[in-house]
Amino acid sequence: MTSKEIPTPLAIHEETVRPEWIDYNGHMNVAFYVLAFDHATDAMLDYLRLTHDYKAKENTTTFVADMNVTYRQEVKEGDPLRFTTRILNCDEKRIHFWHEMYHAEKGYLAATNELLSLHIDLRTRRVGPMSREIASWVSEVCAAHATLPNPEGVGRLIGMMKKAH
Repeated sequence: MTSKEIPTPLAIHEETVRPEWIDYNGHMNVAFYVLAFDHATDAMLDYLRLTHDYKAKENTTTFVADMNVTYRQEVKEGDPLRFTTRILNCDEKRIHFWHEMYHAEKGYLAATNELLSLHIDLRTRRVGPMSREIASWVSEVCAAHATLPNPEGVGRLIGMMKKAH
């Protein structure tokens, strides 16, 4: 695949809100947003060729080091979801990426997920470089995604404005 053929953003994951994901408020529980985003991350890692086979062969894995989730609009049991993913930045040891979760039929943005993933050498359980071939491909995808505007909310901090007393 050439860089001209790399989707910007990636649209490689869809799923449906399952009954067991619904909480007492009648919508998807926060824990299951993270699970659904994790499924989108698995699809992204496969696209980036950081597959289970690669990880077993190289004795490596990936760990999420940091994550932010925003909840924009609720989703309910049976709602179809579609995810888009973009690589915001990368190097041979790290991938900074962004997922957006949409209601697949109504089109609204339901949630976002920003993550920093580390490439781990399982022999040392420390951050280590990806193979040259994989790092090159990840960089190519990152370069293609650099043509997209930065999503609103990247790098956001959580806080409340202090009341004046």
